[in-house]
Amino acid sequence: MKLLLTSAGFENPKIGKKFLEVVGKPAHDIRIIFIPTAAITEEEKYYVKKCKDELLGVGIKSQNIKVLNLDHSISYSEVADSDVIYVCGGNTFHLFYRVRKTGFDKVIKRFLEEDKVYIGVSAGSILMGPNIEIAKLGDKDICGVTDFTGLGYTNTAITPHYNKKEHKKVEKFKKKVDYPILHLTDNQALLILGNKKEIIE
Repeated sequence: MKLLLTSAGFENPKIGKKFLEVVGKPAHDIRIIFIPTAAITEEEKYYVKKCKDELLGVGIKSQNIKVLNLDHSISYSEVADSDVIYVCGGNTFHLFYRVRKTGFDKVIKRFLEEDKVYIGVSAGSILMGPNIEIAKLGDKDICGVTDFTGLGYTNTAITPHYNKKEHKKVEKFKKKVDYPILHLTDNQALLILGNKKEIIE
C-alpha cells in the first residue's frame, strides 16, 4: 500500500520530491488520474488548479494528467493504465458521497492492490482514514451523510490545514473519539508504505 496523504499538496517541495521517489518512475513517464470532484466553490477550484500546476512543476507532462470527475459510475478500466490516483481537496462530505455513489471506493481498493500510488490533498486525505467526521470542523455536510465511516486505509484520522487557531476544537474533538487524530500543517504529509508511516515536513 502506497499512500501520500497531504494537507495542501506539494506546497512543501520535499513532499513533491518524496512523491517522485515513491512512484519510482521518471516524472515524464508518470500517468495520473486527477480527481477534482471535492472542489465546489471558486476558492476550492483555485486550489485544484494550484495542485495541477504543482504536478507540472515536478515534471509531470500535462498530457499524462487525466481529469476524472466522479459524476458517473466508475469502472476500473478508466484508471487501469495510470500510476497514481490524485484526489484534490474541497468539501469532504461531497467527495465521500460521490466516491461511494460511483463505486470509486472499489476502484481505489483494486488500484492499491496493484501496488500503485494514492495521493490525497485535504479532503482526499481525510477520506482514507477510519472516519471522516472530523471534516465537520471545516466543512458543511452538504450531502446529509449519516455514516461517517471512512475508507479505512489508515487507522488515523487526518485533520489538515492545522494551525494554533485550530488547537482547541481539535483537542475537544479528540476527546469524543476512539481513534487517533493526526493534525497536518500545510507543509506536512503522512507517507504510508505498507506498515511503515512517516511524517514528511
